[in-house]
Amino acid sequence: MVYVPIKFYQTGTFTVGNRLLDEDQRSIQATMDRHNSLTSGHRACQGCGEALGARYAIDTAMNVTNNQLISVNATGCLEVFSTPYPETSWQIPWIHSLFGNAPAVATGVAAAMRVKGKDQIRVLSQGGDGGTTDIGFGPLSGMFERNDDVLYICHDNEAYMNTGIQRSSATPPAARTATTMPVGPEPGNEFGQGKFLPAIAMAHEIPYVATATVADLRDLEIKVKKAMEYRGSRYIHILVPCPLGWGHAPHDTIRIARMAKESGLFPVFEAINGEITSVLKIRNKVPVEEYLRPQKRFAHMFGKTPDVKTLARYQGIADRNIRKYGLMDE
Repeated sequence: MVYVPIKFYQTGTFTVGNRLLDEDQRSIQATMDRHNSLTSGHRACQGCGEALGARYAIDTAMNVTNNQLISVNATGCLEVFSTPYPETSWQIPWIHSLFGNAPAVATGVAAAMRVKGKDQIRVLSQGGDGGTTDIGFGPLSGMFERNDDVLYICHDNEAYMNTGIQRSSATPPAARTATTMPVGPEPGNEFGQGKFLPAIAMAHEIPYVATATVADLRDLEIKVKKAMEYRGSRYIHILVPCPLGWGHAPHDTIRIARMAKESGLFPVFEAINGEITSVLKIRNKVPVEEYLRPQKRFAHMFGKTPDVKTLARYQGIADRNIRKYGLMDE
């Protein structure tokens, strides 16, 4: 399955699923029979990248499996804003697990379906970066090591947004959070900490690993489709900007996600059995500064005297990613 980017002139607008496209080019969300797995009535913030990413990912998985899907959701923003008791916005079999054991619960559900002879029912697990890279990291690694038949999706908004915007191991350097205040000689989160979980997933040599952003929803859909073609453990890491925690305008969520990719700070790629097989190239490279400046979590870097040293370190990270993942043509 080859992903072909849609050009502006093919659609006439940037609206996802524009009817000027051929049917096989339209997004699943543009079809009349879409499932609306995460439907209206939830309490996500305006401009929530996580709500958008989850809706597209789960609807795609439902489409591929002919609606034979069970979702296990870790505690976090997605769980809290979609299921305020006794209400729910989910229209699928959906299980709320603890903060740190969603991969283990999903493994148990998959095993139960196998024992009952219902292999056609697929299992998907999802959580935020806190429940994935930190609290649930052990169970997730165990799931990868056993190669359990589960697709795990991480909705990465780079902090514990639900509990007060505390640092996670996915929080970027120099970012302000409630636990990494912009004070001292090197304000914000420390450089050299944290982890890039897609690389750790690749090290387990599981069948499929991919990264995506909510700036390119067709790319996300095609990757979920591809992931569901495999059996065994699969992992998709979606960058989902958070207006509340990042401090950007709600209408800028897509623009911010696009600049994360176009700057090189967030590489978008696919890997099969531990080897990178495709990369979404940078189309219009932007300086890291353009990505950081609209976000209030980095406001301390842009005072009367911009922190050129930290900006240079950031640009170095982006340039290294560009070289490492081959994000630009020579």
